[in-house]
Amino acid sequence: MEIKELLEKVKTGEMELSRAEEILKELPYENLGYANLDHHRQLRNGYGETVYCESKTAEQIEGILHSFQKMGSNVMGTRVKPEQYTYLKERFPELIYHPEARIIMLMDHPVEQVGMVAVCTAGTSDIPVAEEAALTAEFFGSRVDRIFDVGVAGIHRLLARTEEIRKANCVVAVAGMEGALGSVMAGLVENPVIAVPTSVGYGASFGGVSALLTMLNSCAEGMATVNIDNGFGAGYMANQINHLAVGAGKKEA
Repeated sequence: MEIKELLEKVKTGEMELSRAEEILKELPYENLGYANLDHHRQLRNGYGETVYCESKTAEQIEGILHSFQKMGSNVMGTRVKPEQYTYLKERFPELIYHPEARIIMLMDHPVEQVGMVAVCTAGTSDIPVAEEAALTAEFFGSRVDRIFDVGVAGIHRLLARTEEIRKANCVVAVAGMEGALGSVMAGLVENPVIAVPTSVGYGASFGGVSALLTMLNSCAEGMATVNIDNGFGAGYMANQINHLAVGAGKKEA
């Protein structure tokens, strides 16, 4: 059913508004041949689709961005290479690039940021993954407090920031090496902690597997773990938790 036809039926009373809403939630995606774009994800899930760019050509990303822009949607792309950005910037002058996090953004309309998410790292080397988490949360509407280089090797640095961290509705703990930061953080705060293992570390860290196993085997309550280097997944989930807390009237920083 075409949207125009559907809206006419609502207007004339042939269809109830609730039924029309259900149909809109299931409308077909846009087929570009190489990608099926889900323009109605925001209607169903509350947040729009994000583009994973690492294995796509610059031309494919261009087509996807044009499609989202045509729909008037903000769009974010992750794992963007510098050469992809150079190509895209010539075609989208308004494109924003965050090289450390490897994220691009096209902002068709401003986003109100509410609540607070704390994004913390064990070390400076973990910042690129942390920035992916922080920028993702900000893109979808959360305020973010960045607290970097507070790992357990110098735990007094973390303890000095504990009160600040406790003000957040959700905490993202990003750590490589042995990955202990998430467990320690979960033992210090009352709100959910999302642990992000990174691939930072020497040989026996196995590209982040050591940190991942530490986080999965944590005895600390209230902590969940995402995949190695998955800052996007952590930032997205932290944003959802933050908005639920704000909606419940818990904290509005």
